[in-house]
This record gives sequence, structure tokens and C-alpha cells, in this order.
Amino acid sequence: MWGMIEIPYVTFDCAEPYELATFWSQATGWPIHPDGSAGDDEVLVQGTPSLLFIKVPEGKTVKNRVHLDVTGADGTTREEEVERLVKLGATVHDDRRAPDGRGWVTMLDPEGNEFCVCRAEYERS
Repeated sequence: MWGMIEIPYVTFDCAEPYELATFWSQATGWPIHPDGSAGDDEVLVQGTPSLLFIKVPEGKTVKNRVHLDVTGADGTTREEEVERLVKLGATVHDDRRAPDGRGWVTMLDPEGNEFCVCRAEYERS
């Protein structure tokens, strides 16, 4: 019999769980779990899937092997999202936008985790 899995959490190792959870909460619009507070070793941002931030002693040293691809929602464009995420504390790492509109922007969250901002389906049609 074949099984199926669910992905309830994507987990991020980090130095400051509450601070990083706050960035991702603002980026996604998803709430931080009511039990989360500054100084906690684990903080959950409730979404689908939820994002779990866990304190680890070592810093990030290499490129992520897995990363999130994100798009705008509610009609926002890739460019608007890149600008908004920079204001929240992300940085542009690698701009792969092409003149014809294809491509993506690789960004770094406040702790250096890579994620890509892509065009939403409504931008491509």
C-alpha cells in the first residue's frame, strides 16, 4: 500500500527565532503562534505549511539546499514584492529577471536564508 505524507512545517535553523519569525510573519501575513515570544528557542508562524524557527548555536555557512519560492498575492507583482520584502529586512542576492519578464529574484532573509521571488500566475497570463 502506498502512503502519503503531509508537510505541516518547514523548519528554519536560526540564531534569533522570534526576530526571524517576525520577518516571515510580516512577509506572509501569517500570525505568530500566541505562545511565541522574544527569547524563545522555538517560534511558530501559523500558515500552510507553518514555518517553524528553531534556535541553533552554529551560524549559516553555505548555500541552502532547499529554499522557498514565493509569489505576490492579491494582485501584487514580483517587483512590488521585492520592494516590500527589502523594506521588511530582506536583501537582493541575485537578480535573475529577464527583459521579457521571465525569471526571479533570489533574496536573503535577515539571517541569510535564500528564497526566490517569482511572478505569480496572474502576472504570466
